[in-house]
Amino acid sequence: MTIEINNESAMPATEATLHDLASFVLTELHVHPDTDLAILLVDEDAMTKLHEQWMGEPGPTDVLSFPMDELRPGRPDAQTPAGLLGDIVVCPQVAAIQADAAGHDLMTEMLVLVTHGMLHLLGYDHAEPVEEHEMFSLQNQLLQSYLLRGAGA
Repeated sequence: MTIEINNESAMPATEATLHDLASFVLTELHVHPDTDLAILLVDEDAMTKLHEQWMGEPGPTDVLSFPMDELRPGRPDAQTPAGLLGDIVVCPQVAAIQADAAGHDLMTEMLVLVTHGMLHLLGYDHAEPVEEHEMFSLQNQLLQSYLLRGAGA
């Protein structure tokens, strides 16, 4: 698995933990080990530009996902084919505000956002209530499993 992480924001991030989480999620969802993923951390100005350009909405957002090969989760007996999963863009400044509102630290919020972005890359959405329930249940399950195994282990 090639997981590239670039921090272009002014905020510190534990890139090794983000890498470990991404690897864990890909393994749990039976994504081929030769799949590529990029995670980019950007400041509010860069995120605002991306948000306006791609979503047509003003201001910065927390996370954007840009799928490439439209891969979907595999099964224990059949991994996805290898390919380019896509790019996740996270804004740590927005994440910090959300972390404070949620009562947890920035790294926890970053883990939530990266997991959320990865699920979007794998075809999950939350536009409809049934989809929202499925996506957020899986997101919570993956995060809990990751944290219980010992983040960064």
